[in-house]
Amino acid sequence: MAAPSERRTAPAARARRAPRAAAAEAPLVIRPVRRADLAPVVAIDATVTGIEKRAYWESVYRRYGAAAQAGRTFLVAEQAREVLGFVIGEVRDWEFGSPPCGWVFAIDVRPGARLGGIGSALLQAISARFRAAGVTKLRTMLARDNTLILSFFRSQGMMAGPLISLEMDLPPA
Repeated sequence: MAAPSERRTAPAARARRAPRAAAAEAPLVIRPVRRADLAPVVAIDATVTGIEKRAYWESVYRRYGAAAQAGRTFLVAEQAREVLGFVIGEVRDWEFGSPPCGWVFAIDVRPGARLGGIGSALLQAISARFRAAGVTKLRTMLARDNTLILSFFRSQGMMAGPLISLEMDLPPA
């Protein structure tokens, strides 16, 4: 005989869990971004950064999604018709003497969907596109104190490279 709490909640709990269970069993699809994906991309980014940057993401979509040039990639991870993450990058040629390489400049997964391999699948998908473009090196930059993304990239085999990032503040005009 089920415990009293199980008897009271089991049918309702099953009903609430059914869509999630179906989503978990649905295949993960990595595909090029569509205009309709912008709202969930903006929401994922805003959840993580605390800043909604709709105009920025519209601009990124125009450059990397809608009218993407060769070497530019904007992919989303979708499961059960829900966008759970995204990755954006491009092939850059001969910056500071470096042979062409793939640069990932944005990757994120909705916090509730992390640790399920979505980030890894996104990175593998963009890496495959870079390889198809003849690139043999993948690079990215991240904030020194962003240990979460640093841990992710290291878990994927990335390590410190030969370049040093330098910056300076520009005085007002």
